[in-house]
Amino acid sequence: MIVTTVGYVPGYEFKEVLGIVIGNTVHSKHLGRDIAAAFKTLAGGELKGYTEMLTEARNIAYERMIDEAEKLGADAIIGMRFSSSAVMQGAAEMLAYGTAVKLKKIED
Repeated sequence: MIVTTVGYVPGYEFKEVLGIVIGNTVHSKHLGRDIAAAFKTLAGGELKGYTEMLTEARNIAYERMIDEAEKLGADAIIGMRFSSSAVMQGAAEMLAYGTAVKLKKIED
């Protein structure tokens, strides 16, 4: 699956636009991560537990978006973006979205 943040795929034109595809997940903080993060904020620096949590959430959302595009028979996802938001205290949603398209190779 080709995934791009721009609105085109070099060397191809759109055969069909299939629509928006979305993948999301909501992750919550682990108590151990919260305690470690509280101490880390005193000294400063990266909160590795949160970084790992958000990386995992981003990867899950990305794969779910691709799965949705594959179900539509897409060749690519264009204009792909990530978004995140706090759902409630201690929980965040990670969203991946873009436009699923079928491609046609441009003949030279």
